[in-house]
Amino acid sequence: MFSPTLGQAWALLAIAGLLEVAWAVGIKYTEGFSRPLPSLVVLAIALASFWLLALAMKVLPAGTAYAVWVGIGAAGTALLGMLLFKEPATAARVGCIVLIVAGVLGLKLLHD
Repeated sequence: MFSPTLGQAWALLAIAGLLEVAWAVGIKYTEGFSRPLPSLVVLAIALASFWLLALAMKVLPAGTAYAVWVGIGAAGTALLGMLLFKEPATAARVGCIVLIVAGVLGLKLLHD
């Protein structure tokens, strides 16, 4: 069974977070899971994201890995929402995204 090194675990976690952004944004295109093809794509991407998160958790602490995964997903999805769906890009929203990114970076730096 594959057991990642520390560096590989962080890379897998980063990819898992990016896939979380993809499936979260993709949900918008499923129209409430009423469109079969987008729904299947979203579910496949979500499963891949969960699997990579689980692999990363073989090495990284669960709390750190989950918080980083969620942080990447939340910040990335919020940014893409502003770009793709014309959601408000207020200073307060952008500031909150910056705080999420700072928290994720802090968790990464504190782990090493």
